[in-house]
Amino acid sequence: ALVASLDIGTSKIACLIARLKPCAPNEALRGRTHAAELIGYSHIQSRGVKAGAVVDMTECEQAVRHAVALAERMAKVRVESVLLSVSAGRLQGSMVEASSELRGGGVTPADMSRVISAGMHHATPPGRTVLHVLPATYSLDGVKGVRDPSGMVARHFGIDMNVMTADATAAKNLMLVVERCHLNVEAMAAGPYVSGLSVLTDDEADLGAAVVEMGAGTTTIATYSAGQCVHASGFAVGGQHVTMDLARGLGACIADAER
Repeated sequence: ALVASLDIGTSKIACLIARLKPCAPNEALRGRTHAAELIGYSHIQSRGVKAGAVVDMTECEQAVRHAVALAERMAKVRVESVLLSVSAGRLQGSMVEASSELRGGGVTPADMSRVISAGMHHATPPGRTVLHVLPATYSLDGVKGVRDPSGMVARHFGIDMNVMTADATAAKNLMLVVERCHLNVEAMAAGPYVSGLSVLTDDEADLGAAVVEMGAGTTTIATYSAGQCVHASGFAVGGQHVTMDLARGLGACIADAER
């Protein structure tokens, strides 16, 4: 199977194409079912994006087409759909507790999805869109810290979950740009969450760590604890703002300030 991912940033657009290969369970990386073999990538200057959000549809579309075409040429394949990372739209993760009375018997997948959707609905303010719902821990009859409640018996079932949202317009406009390139958006993922998945070892996530990603126009953060992503946030200040402040403060040209 092939998978393509696209990161539309303020200063750069990156596209990666990988071939997924099933792999045996690994001690070092829990929960990974496949290894990814990178077969094509591109990394070009972004256009039409400011502070992580699209400000010029046509320019951004041309840049995305160029990035995808370069990666396709290297991989010698055609891409039909992409995974899109999002760092714009004031990302916010908030822990939500949702619970339900069970009608006797064990916890079923239907019980879990019912409680998750109730909690998700409660945690989504108007004008926001949900990127992820990440269950952290479960509770059964007040006993917290249950890792996997499937099939376990209880009268009362609860979930602590991290609901990650972004401004709906920022996410929708990113999606529109990609769709204008005749590509399907298979899924959208919060930039700081995927950064954490890619750079943290299981040990670091278990002990607790924060991943801060400072881009050109946005800074995002994801906090991991007990192996789970428990918080995420982002704001529209990045390295470009530091460069401009230096240029103004020192009366230097932007290229020198950047260097």
